[in-house]
Amino acid sequence: MSNSNIYELFHSKFPSDPEAVFLEHEQGNLLYSQIETETGKLAGLLKQLGVKKGDRVIVQVEKSAEAVLLYLACLRVAAIFIPLNTAYTAEEVKYFMDDAKPHLIVCRPQDHDTIMASAKEFNVPHVLTLDETGKGSLAEAKGGASIAADTEHCESDDIACILYTSGTTGRPKGAMLSHDNLSSNANVLHSYWHWEDGDVLLHALPIFHVHGLFVALHCALLNGSKVIFLSKFSLPAIKENLPRSTVMMGVPTFYVRLLEDPEFTTDMCKNMRLFIAGSAPLLSETFKEFENISGHKILERYGMTEAGMITSNPYDGDRVPSTVGYPLPGVTGRIADDKGNEIERGEVGILEIKGPNVFQGYWCMPEKTAEEFRDDGFFITGDMATMDDDGRISIVGRAKDLVISGGYNVYPKEVENAIDEMEGVKESAVIGVPHPDFGEGVTAIIIKENHSNITEEDIMTFLKEKVARFKQPNKIFFLDELPRNTMGKVQKKALRDTYQSIYQ
Repeated sequence: MSNSNIYELFHSKFPSDPEAVFLEHEQGNLLYSQIETETGKLAGLLKQLGVKKGDRVIVQVEKSAEAVLLYLACLRVAAIFIPLNTAYTAEEVKYFMDDAKPHLIVCRPQDHDTIMASAKEFNVPHVLTLDETGKGSLAEAKGGASIAADTEHCESDDIACILYTSGTTGRPKGAMLSHDNLSSNANVLHSYWHWEDGDVLLHALPIFHVHGLFVALHCALLNGSKVIFLSKFSLPAIKENLPRSTVMMGVPTFYVRLLEDPEFTTDMCKNMRLFIAGSAPLLSETFKEFENISGHKILERYGMTEAGMITSNPYDGDRVPSTVGYPLPGVTGRIADDKGNEIERGEVGILEIKGPNVFQGYWCMPEKTAEEFRDDGFFITGDMATMDDDGRISIVGRAKDLVISGGYNVYPKEVENAIDEMEGVKESAVIGVPHPDFGEGVTAIIIKENHSNITEEDIMTFLKEKVARFKQPNKIFFLDELPRNTMGKVQKKALRDTYQSIYQ
């Protein structure tokens, strides 16, 4: 009986050369030959702690080679891996504990006491720590664990990961991604982007979301490639390592920063094969300027938490700025009205998709899952888009007012709920408007209570412990009233039109 565990797929692609480097990182090199042993130790520890197939493991740590090994070890024991953004506050993490009911939480050492207190409240059996150098109580406990030599058998629809995505009501939803969801998407991307022998990936993305963890690392693992594994985006480090790399994946901000540096030249990119951009819209001006200076056309693609990568501009063929290309092989896309009826090519509607990459549903939310799927199996992405006559897709907006700032999803309702809790605030509206670095800047428009003297600084201080930094407004404005239609609904388009140039 074949094993659909995606770790088995990765393992089958490891290079035969025992000295082949997987991760080149600040603490040294992790070799492909070490992955099996190191994940075996971690898998042994997980089993020792009582982690079984289907148990949830929440991980909120800094980027490190050990964090990648922990992910792979969770796959090996068929635990459900739940990575959390390191910017989430203690209050936000409590929600995830209550919702996911994990058997183990791995956190940063400095967060241990706070996390432990919450873990006791929600009856989480174990809390371990891991820092950015790979040290902590997790590493210490691993040293005394016996090695688990096997990899748990999985069916294709067994859940590998849960990634939380904020809801329009402010309640985060856990998107369940199966082993087959992940492996099918990885195989398609590996082929579609023409990965080849000798490719070296320059990795400066975080590893708590789809882009950095799945898209980047899965492709590299399937190719047996070396990954230059930077702890974060650093312009000097990017410039130093570009000449040794062939593939780079980044958010648009990465490319904007490179273009701002006078030392960035065509010569620096002489060994590069492919630059990929995603997680936020890439401005056509950035695309054109980057081509002029580097000689490379950035390949823009489109994806989301619930489906990994969905579309991509072609490797061979026209990479058209401000479009996200075609549905990937195996993925069917259509532009529909709000009833799910396909509309004429060129018209704006809601992008709906079907394919092996589409998630299994929202954790413990069957009603919400049912709402997001049509009767014929198409998933309603909520993104407004157009499709031209040859099938090329352009994303033109978001049906649910989602803001994508710096590659991170920000749902306005969640931020509005936090702001409205503050004494002196009558009402708030949060919008996204064009931002040269972040794609969209989170912007709050606030109506004060009568005689309230609250300031922008007061609100930012209040929000500091309420929501993650990337969700906090870049700018705050005060109005006497919000624009509304005849039904009393706030007209966010009018607000976006009013404030669209504030970051220019």
